Amino acid sequence: MFDSIATDYDRLNHLMSLGIDRRWRRKAIRRIADAPDLRVLDVAAGTGDFSIGIASRLQSGHVTGVDISEGMLEVMRSKVAAEGLSERISCQGGDGEALPFAEGSFDRVAIAFGIRNFEDRARGLSEMLRVLVPGGRVVILELSVPENRIVRWGYNLYFRRIMSKVGGKISGNKAAYDYLPASIVKFPSRKAFMAEIGAAGFSSVTHRSFTFGICRMYTGIKP
Repeated sequence: MFDSIATDYDRLNHLMSLGIDRRWRRKAIRRIADAPDLRVLDVAAGTGDFSIGIASRLQSGHVTGVDISEGMLEVMRSKVAAEGLSERISCQGGDGEALPFAEGSFDRVAIAFGIRNFEDRARGLSEMLRVLVPGGRVVILELSVPENRIVRWGYNLYFRRIMSKVGGKISGNKAAYDYLPASIVKFPSRKAFMAEIGAAGFSSVTHRSFTFGICRMYTGIKP
């Protein structure tokens, strides 16, 4: 599914979020790239916007982007090369539930709008914990259903009726853009997901809400 929408993915994301997704990423990047010489893993890196943003903020260090979709990675490689960041960003295929890296390989693990696509979130979170160094931080950015009843009504109207039609028409894959709102609705509440992060072994789990709860940022530390 993601292979089939890779070439239109960035354009549709920015269009349908009215560009606000860029602001959400920038806020998360500040929590990731907060020290020099960091080794950062971007899980479910997609077309590479998050990896490029992290590498651009870091004065040194290295970002590794991993994704299960080769179609997405092809777009990412082209963007990384165009930005002149090929030496600072690595792109490789891999499953977020079985990361192809040794224990303690990274100082930070990041994932933007990808955790809801995991078949087994607990396994994915455990893998993120495994590849972090002790004291390393995970930063998870994800869409969610707003808790405010009025905001939620407008959100549901836009995501379920307008966005799926527009996205499906432009991309030629209506099923993919029907899947997006359905995956958000099925995602756990903030309290439930924070509990999942803690159950995976992370400590000091925090949460921050953006844009009336349409997007949320979760962080945790490997003890």
